[in-house]
Amino acid sequence: MVSDGEKTFRFGVNMVLPGSRDEWGAKCRRVEELGYDVLSVADHLAIAPPFPALVLAGAVTERVRLNTFVLNAPFYNPVLLARDVAGTDQFVSGRLELGLGAGYVKAEFEAAGMPFPSAGARVDHLELTIKELGRLYADPEYAPKPVQSGGPPLMIGGRGDRLLSLAAEHAATIAFSGMAKVRDGAPPMLATAESVEERTRFVAERLAGRAAEFNVLVQFVQITDDRESALREILARLGGTLTLDELAEVPTVLVGTVEEIAEQLVAHRARFGFSYFTILEPNLEVLAPVVKLLCRR
Repeated sequence: MVSDGEKTFRFGVNMVLPGSRDEWGAKCRRVEELGYDVLSVADHLAIAPPFPALVLAGAVTERVRLNTFVLNAPFYNPVLLARDVAGTDQFVSGRLELGLGAGYVKAEFEAAGMPFPSAGARVDHLELTIKELGRLYADPEYAPKPVQSGGPPLMIGGRGDRLLSLAAEHAATIAFSGMAKVRDGAPPMLATAESVEERTRFVAERLAGRAAEFNVLVQFVQITDDRESALREILARLGGTLTLDELAEVPTVLVGTVEEIAEQLVAHRARFGFSYFTILEPNLEVLAPVVKLLCRR
């Protein structure tokens, strides 16, 4: 966690690669050793199940916060989810942060033998889940009790108007996808900086002065002395969905020297309000020197 007079920086790692118990424990310890603030687990098929993974992470670490990034709410019955969340918060000694989303991967619904609801229906279920968790945790007779009063801090992630309005009303952390609007169920694409800025302004207006942390999931991290060449390589991988100048501005791509990336993070905080940056597990070691540099400031 880093503060330099502005909103405090936090850095998280979203764990997406499966492994054995020993491999998982070693990776979790490494997240903490490198100075990250949050260890997150994604909720997709073919990777580690979120709650057991976080309980094991809690057993082998001492400091990092532990987060679901983010649960596919339509996969869960809210009452059963409340039990699992509360039990997990107990087992990790109150370090849990609960990330929720509406779900977007159509193929995962199909693989689970579940219908893929409309976007509106998925957000309906997310809203029901948020309210049901709040109701249960406010009930003095409810058990098991989460360690954190009222339940773990809530993160809500996504990009649509209604989902972000829910986040502005309920979430301690609002996770912006940094993705463009696409046809429901279509593969995601990076949004332009202007589009991301419009989304953060949308939420800031609806917060109406209520404090909330802004998070973004960074898709690409590369340490290099030749920023332009690295950006051109990423652009080619993306298939030309953005121009080079547009790619250079987006908060979902961090490319340059350690010092340049640190400057990008400060600039993104000033422009978009992002103080909490989450990277994908393959970039765990890559961003670590930047985290260390900012910790010295």
